[in-house]
Amino acid sequence: MFKNGFLMKNKSNCMLIVLCLLGSTPPLFANQQNEHSVNSSFSNYQLGVGDKVKIHVYGEEELGLETELTDAGTITYPLLGEIKASGLTIGELTEFITDSLKGRYLTDPKVTINVTEYRDYYVSGEVEKPGAYHYEPGLTVHKAVSIAGGFTERASRTSITVVADKDASHTPQDVELDTPIAPGDVITVEESFF
Repeated sequence: MFKNGFLMKNKSNCMLIVLCLLGSTPPLFANQQNEHSVNSSFSNYQLGVGDKVKIHVYGEEELGLETELTDAGTITYPLLGEIKASGLTIGELTEFITDSLKGRYLTDPKVTINVTEYRDYYVSGEVEKPGAYHYEPGLTVHKAVSIAGGFTERASRTSITVVADKDASHTPQDVELDTPIAPGDVITVEESFF
């Protein structure tokens, strides 16, 4: 007897077929899903001079390292020497170190990297305490100005620019108070003329 395209002799055979089909399906999807979530979990944040990273290799404590990117944007890593890390995402740096260790030094290295401290951002112009400040995720122009002591009496609330650290041309962009700020950005609060 056929039902829904399957030959059914009794209910137990039908359940066996269903369980076999279900049992083989999830791992296929699970592998695709895990691969996708690993790729999408890598941050788009690019490392830069002054960022501090912590590198851990599972089961290889001597390969663990906590370091700051040098003025040249590099880190010095055991066995591999100097690595140009500036401009790379955490995912790209993880992949580079994993590939470099694999085969030559370790069979199957499990490398994890975290940013332990972001590089400073800068606030200048008409704020009470201009200077460099430690970056924290979720920072906006308004929060950055508040951390810098707030606006001076002469400050413009509408004429604020940011030079993004990742902008090679260093062109100031007009921003609003709720504009997100990234590590290395330079915020300038202009003077109000009326």
